[in-house]
Amino acid sequence: MEVNGRDYRTVWMEGATVYMIDQNELPFLFRIVDLHDYRDTCHAIRNMTVRGAGAIGAAAGFAMAQAFLQAPRNGRQEFMENARYEIESTRPTARNLFYATERVFLAGKQSAERAVIEAQDIADEDARDSRNIGKFGNEIIRDNYNIGTHCNAGWLAFVDYGTALSPVYQAHRSGKNVFVYVDETRPRSQGARLTAWELYQAGIPHVIIPDNATATLMSQKRINLMIVGADRIAANGDVANKIGTLGKAIVARTFNIPFFVAAPSNTIDPGCSSGSEIIIEERGEEEVLYQKGIDRNGVQHEILVCSPGSRAYNPAFDITPANLVSGIITEKGIINANNKDIMSLLGKKA
Repeated sequence: MEVNGRDYRTVWMEGATVYMIDQNELPFLFRIVDLHDYRDTCHAIRNMTVRGAGAIGAAAGFAMAQAFLQAPRNGRQEFMENARYEIESTRPTARNLFYATERVFLAGKQSAERAVIEAQDIADEDARDSRNIGKFGNEIIRDNYNIGTHCNAGWLAFVDYGTALSPVYQAHRSGKNVFVYVDETRPRSQGARLTAWELYQAGIPHVIIPDNATATLMSQKRINLMIVGADRIAANGDVANKIGTLGKAIVARTFNIPFFVAAPSNTIDPGCSSGSEIIIEERGEEEVLYQKGIDRNGVQHEILVCSPGSRAYNPAFDITPANLVSGIITEKGIINANNKDIMSLLGKKA
């Protein structure tokens, strides 16, 4: 995506240094951070400097490559196994993270140079797959459609293009009139802060709505289509995505609104038979209790927005059953959310 007249990827690697857009600073400040050590990259994944399934995967692949470049001659194997464990412990729900570390770990057994090449291949594939998801997803978007989103599954969530927003970008570029209702997506407000920022940069008409406004808009037929991303898809089509996705899917079914999930095939975990097996990350309560923003003078603050002394519970994801999913938009086409179609997509027997 172009920002201030320059094309950027969300995360990339030059030499032994990983660079990424600091998503914790958006939309108030556009800043690039440089990470010279795989542990620094781990920290960036954990604290959500980088976030989103594909971007997490690419960052994890680069972190694994960094570890191979840093590994000492003595005790190299133990160092690499510990590094892999550290990287994979950063965000337990996102399938792309594990997919990337495994590929780079295996490539790194040949040489550190091979690890770097493999990590770059993963990032390039992510961008290509996201672009193709946009091409297939554009086919279900009609002119003058109002589209609902949840969280951020756009360019910032992947290396480029994104998943849930990629069809929107393609539709806009092809001349279709589209309008996006952007769920704010509490507690971290990825919709209000990131999706809205992306759409503004791309010149796509949109409005930010409270998370709990979607049902009313659907009941009034003001949303024609819902597209969300995914952090992990089970073999039976159950989908793990940002907390709140399940509620949107239930309401969409109630009001007969198509509910699509956009994700590359590497987000599918064939070893996970159903959503009940997916580990749901629980994050710190401070994300619920506090919010960041800027005052009228442009000074950023973090403030308590909840009752002082109260505790908070903060599950980061929920599971949407396959029977609520109208289809999965992949880089190879749109498939039904069931075991047969998913295994066929992956070239495996159901």
